[in-house]
Amino acid sequence: MAASHHLILLVLCLTAAAASAHNITAILDGRSEYTLYNSYLSETKNALRLLTLLDYFDEKKLHSIGSSSQLTTSLYQTTGQAAGDMGHVNITDLRGGKVAFASAAPGAKFQSTYTKRVADFPSNLSVLEVSDPITFPGLFGAPSAPSANLTDLLEKAGCKQFARLIVSSGVVKTYQAAMDKALTLFAPNDDAFKAKDLPDLSKLTSADLVALLQYHALPQYAPKASLKVANGRIPTLASTGAGKYDLTVASSGDEVSLDTGVDKSRVASTVLDDPPTVILTVDSVLLPHVIFGGAPSPAPAPGPAADVPASAPAPEGSSPAPSPKAAGKKKKKKAKSPSHSPPAPPADSPDMSPADAPAGDAVDKVESKKNGAAAAAVSVAASVASVVLAVAFLL
Repeated sequence: MAASHHLILLVLCLTAAAASAHNITAILDGRSEYTLYNSYLSETKNALRLLTLLDYFDEKKLHSIGSSSQLTTSLYQTTGQAAGDMGHVNITDLRGGKVAFASAAPGAKFQSTYTKRVADFPSNLSVLEVSDPITFPGLFGAPSAPSANLTDLLEKAGCKQFARLIVSSGVVKTYQAAMDKALTLFAPNDDAFKAKDLPDLSKLTSADLVALLQYHALPQYAPKASLKVANGRIPTLASTGAGKYDLTVASSGDEVSLDTGVDKSRVASTVLDDPPTVILTVDSVLLPHVIFGGAPSPAPAPGPAADVPASAPAPEGSSPAPSPKAAGKKKKKKAKSPSHSPPAPPADSPDMSPADAPAGDAVDKVESKKNGAAAAAVSVAASVASVVLAVAFLL
């Protein structure tokens, strides 16, 4: 067999999120010498994961290791399926300047050595060629996570209600078909369906329910680490060309939240991270604005003032306050001609002060004083006229 058929690619990256930003298939397009590597992609995911290191190594860094060894973590180790240190890779600089790779599992051999650089994106992604695959005894018999048992995974993760919905609606078939390509699923836990402000999902049409459930999935592999650096709008399985049913991702520290335009939900935990599929739980049902944007807000609870109706009857024994017009009529009715108004009589009781008198009596007293003054003025004028006439008669 030609030597070129034994070549396999080693992908070295700083983070899983950085790797997802580059299309490895596009990088290798047209390179027929990596056909063996492609066969490993179809045979087992675990072999590929062991060739993906969560650290950045370019040619310069590899040769700077010197005579020592360095242990680094592979993507296989992060799946939780690797027993012990099987998912760690030992990088050693051998004699003659060769750099070799081997699994840290007992019995693993340094059969894989660095050959050449294929492509690199400094401090982000490095694609290197190696002579042989990195393996350990039993690697190709190691089981991968079952893709068909989606509902069991959801039920064990405390998402039973969500599992029932995707089965009854038939959306589970859509999810399973996407799992072999790329799928990120946001599964609301059972407490999310008990929220008091959750709309009645049983009133949705079949089409809206399917759209709602498809809104909980992305057509891409996006683990939580990737979502932390993916701030902005992202399409879901329900998205249209017009951008409807998109989600907005925001992160703060280690927290990742999903904004639907109606509410926000926190990404809580990882149920499955098995590239190209990842299942994450969220703490509330994602309500797309397209369906629930026009839903009225719950009415606010009435305050203390609202407990008494505006039309409540007045307490017994009380009389309604007179209107301004009525008060004016009352004053006009009591007003008398200045010539006929006698001076106001003294108060019957010295104990009653003006402040104790009713408001209407106080007005009457003021009017009486004005009328008394006017009457006095008329009397004086009449007296003066009489004196003038008497003097004229004597003259």
